[in-house]
Amino acid sequence: MPTLRQKCAAMLAGSIAGILCGVFAGYFLAWEITVWATGARLDQYASQLIADSEASASELRTALTALDVSPSGACSAGEISYFRALLFESDYLKDAGRMREDGRIECSAALGRRSRASAPSRPDFILKDGTSIYKDLPQYQNSDLPAMTLQRGNSFVAFIPMIRMHLQPAPLRYTVTTTNETAQEAGTLMGDPLPPGAPKPTEEGKQRIGESMYATRCSIRFFTCATAFTTLPEIVHTNEARFYGCIGLCGLFGGLAGLAISLLYRRNKSMEQQLRRAIRRNELKVVYQPLVDLATEQIIGAEALSRWTDEEGHVVNPEFFIHIAEERGFIRDITRFVVRRVLKDFAQAMRSNPDFRVSINVTASDLADPGFLKMLDDSLAQAKVAAQSLTIEITESCTVRHQVAKETIRGLRQRGHSVHIDDFGTGYSSLAYLHDLSVDAIKIDKAFTQAIGTGSVTVAILPQILAMAEALQLGVIAEGIETTQQASYFAGSAQAVLGQGWLFGRPIPAANFLQLLAGAGKQSLVSAIDRRALAPVGSASELLDSGSSELDA
Repeated sequence: MPTLRQKCAAMLAGSIAGILCGVFAGYFLAWEITVWATGARLDQYASQLIADSEASASELRTALTALDVSPSGACSAGEISYFRALLFESDYLKDAGRMREDGRIECSAALGRRSRASAPSRPDFILKDGTSIYKDLPQYQNSDLPAMTLQRGNSFVAFIPMIRMHLQPAPLRYTVTTTNETAQEAGTLMGDPLPPGAPKPTEEGKQRIGESMYATRCSIRFFTCATAFTTLPEIVHTNEARFYGCIGLCGLFGGLAGLAISLLYRRNKSMEQQLRRAIRRNELKVVYQPLVDLATEQIIGAEALSRWTDEEGHVVNPEFFIHIAEERGFIRDITRFVVRRVLKDFAQAMRSNPDFRVSINVTASDLADPGFLKMLDDSLAQAKVAAQSLTIEITESCTVRHQVAKETIRGLRQRGHSVHIDDFGTGYSSLAYLHDLSVDAIKIDKAFTQAIGTGSVTVAILPQILAMAEALQLGVIAEGIETTQQASYFAGSAQAVLGQGWLFGRPIPAANFLQLLAGAGKQSLVSAIDRRALAPVGSASELLDSGSSELDA
């Protein structure tokens, strides 16, 4: 029988062994957590950078379009005043004007009319759409912040890119690159140069090379990629207290098991896994926003919008979880869920009123899915609903894969579906492009709608969009209508325009929508809802707010 001294020695030895194991496990766990957290942080940083780059690029292209519709003669005093008004309304433009193909500036808001054109300059990059980028023109070198210049045709805008970036503190670093069409290689637009041995700046994803970590995200709308990077020793150095505190706690309490369980729980609770479980359990929700004939104010249809509340009770932004599903390859499960739900909610209404249509949003992955059309056919046949009752909305970005989109659109229209281009005006469609795709209608992006009455130069583009749609015999839907002024603008158009927005109702559950539809009867929509409950900017009646826990479109 062991003596008391031997028992104490064994207990001491076990305690020491446990502490050593705990310290070792704590170091390993702390290191892995650091790697995981750093990768997630870099990925989030890269995603934010590319989102900011896309927002800036979209606004810059809108500004270039505004230059193309200048009401005055080239480089006249009136046009220079027009340029200056454009700059005054922007917080990121530095200059705007006219430029020759050889890079000579003829006139601009900041430089005025040049008695002689500036010296020629060669662009640093020529993008695939023909846009030229100058990184450091001599005219803008005296600023504290570096300016970049975009040229399209004889129009140019100079801007300070750093204004829009949500920069993170050291040791996180970044670089934004673009593809130079003439050299077919990636070149740095801004940020820090990538260290030797770094992955290609156009390869999306997270990578760890030695003690360095990288996360790259690329735009699907423009020709840019953003890479966030750092080194693990730098991360550890800036988080020493947390890093070594974890080791100490594990050594003291033997917390390997508890921390491992916690880590597994967090992994199980990841956004992707939660979303997959929600789809399997039919826990997604579908809400419906009215589509209104602006001339009669009658409800003629609805748009189906998916909503999701995660397992912790947080409402998740639809753009975020749709992006996750598309990126991880299970977006078709959400699309099928929405189709089934729409047909379950509105099959009877669709059969009794063939003119009533519900639109659903599909992604580029859906258009490329070989089973997409068959899924629609089978679902409609089972619900005994005609194809014309289900409208398909695709964003302009879906049409990047032009041939795939064209073939799927042809198949949809042959079956009787109407096909609409959503968010029109955000960067892709041209007149010839729309004609080639053979869609039925365009849905004007809310950025144009909300510019009505603000004096923004963006409003000048709306008549051209409406005229183009009329010339191509395309229907027009204006989204984002929040005020009677905006509704009146489109209702006064020579072309019939449909409307959608908070002025006519927020997205609501199917039961409430059917009540609203039945209550409207032969009355106008605004009479059925009570016009007094509709404030000019986005408020709605209690009936429409019955889905207030959902995100509004």
